[in-house]
Amino acid sequence: MTPLLAIRDLEVTFAAGAATLPVICGVDLSVGRGEILGIVGESGSGKSVTMLAAMGLAGPRARLAGSVRFDGEELIGRPAETLRRLRGRRMAMIFQDPMTALDPVITIGAQIAEAVRIHQAISRRAAHERAVELLDRVAIPFPRRRALQYPHEFSGGMRQRAMIAMAIANDPELIIADEPTTALDVTVQAQILELLAGLVRDRGVGLALITHDLGVVAGLADRVAIMYAGRVVEAAPVREAFYAAAHPYTRNLIRSLPRIDGAGGRLVPIEGSPPSIAARPPGCAFHPRCDSAVDACRETLPRLAGSAVHRVACLRATVPAAGEGVA
Repeated sequence: MTPLLAIRDLEVTFAAGAATLPVICGVDLSVGRGEILGIVGESGSGKSVTMLAAMGLAGPRARLAGSVRFDGEELIGRPAETLRRLRGRRMAMIFQDPMTALDPVITIGAQIAEAVRIHQAISRRAAHERAVELLDRVAIPFPRRRALQYPHEFSGGMRQRAMIAMAIANDPELIIADEPTTALDVTVQAQILELLAGLVRDRGVGLALITHDLGVVAGLADRVAIMYAGRVVEAAPVREAFYAAAHPYTRNLIRSLPRIDGAGGRLVPIEGSPPSIAARPPGCAFHPRCDSAVDACRETLPRLAGSAVHRVACLRATVPAAGEGVA
């Protein structure tokens, strides 16, 4: 089947005075209908920039190369008006911080109604009723009253649900959720994640979930892409990624997680920090932090390779055959 979103060899550079900074370097990702793709990596790995570029929201200083196809249609190089018609209608994004994404001087109901009227020829009254219906769908209590309130009158979890209501206002086919549960308590996190999973399950929405939380990925996603220094270093079904990780970075991320059964002894941190965008090391960007690096890793840039479902960018990795090593 053709992926709903297919990103191939995406490169994103930003102008910095007379120089250019390569932020995203040859990223390949795809999201299918009714599928959840988890995108994981440390801060600065390029997760958000990749998906902002796919939405046409990377900003005027960004220069894009490669391919971003939505439902088979190439988006890179398309007119801004074409992208505006897609965004909010067939593609939607849930931003990390709803307090900065929502307008503080416009009521929640009016903001959701505006998202509806931009893409649908309906009256203000009908759009307001749609906003109330959406707030009710995302479990906002007393939705008719809450629609008349401002963002500062909502709790953090309610603001995030309001953002989701705005994102699903026009029944999009693809949703990109950028850290949708950051700074929320555990109970609210579970509610938000269940709401997103329900959209995928009941409506066949494709969901790209950007997160630092491997536990969320393990419990929710179908596939995971691990990013480091602007590249995808491993992409696999979730169970294979956790039980048969092939890249040293993926293995170290998993090893640094606490286990509920107490097994595994002390947590093992990943020494060092991700490289600066302006000073990536030659060869594999992870080699200064990798305990398996050899001389070739310092000289040769590895490309994603492996099976159709499990690919890894590491000179020393051996990708298991489909299902091998997965309990």
